[in-house]
Amino acid sequence: MYRGGIEVISGCMFSGKTEELLRRIRRSELARLPVQLFKHALDDRYTGGHCESHSSMKLPATGAMTVAELRSKLNPNAQVIGIDEAQFYDEEIVPFVMELADRGRQVIIAGLDSDFRGLPFGAMPQLLAIAENVCKMHAVCMVCGGNGTQTQRLGTSQELVIVGATDSYEARCRQCFRPGGV
Repeated sequence: MYRGGIEVISGCMFSGKTEELLRRIRRSELARLPVQLFKHALDDRYTGGHCESHSSMKLPATGAMTVAELRSKLNPNAQVIGIDEAQFYDEEIVPFVMELADRGRQVIIAGLDSDFRGLPFGAMPQLLAIAENVCKMHAVCMVCGGNGTQTQRLGTSQELVIVGATDSYEARCRQCFRPGGV
């Protein structure tokens, strides 16, 4: 019998979270496990119908804006469920993934652990707390070349969510990070 669980891949932007999620989903496919990959519908930076990393690695994915939509689009046969950009989902993501794991599904979640202010982002702290496995990814600080752990906004907007890539954000270490943007 397959045993369920929750894995969380977290870190700042450009740390390879989505790439690691895709690697794990691909590995499950190679093991011939039925998989389903979701991405938050807000993230439309790349191709529709795919979950894609900044390095252009991609796999087919189902877009969903809410946890209710995730639930309604869930393939009942999927044994491994991947969810990208989990920080954008509301608190209902926590009981949803717990329910999946309790039913024997393996849930692999990727998301930003903190926002551009350096504060915990969305339900990620709760997801990190309930996970059996946590993988903290790091990037390269674009100022000093050190260990990038923070997402630096390149602008002054105080809106919580601005979808963007290298035009809007860069990775920074603790010392070079300026909470709230530059």
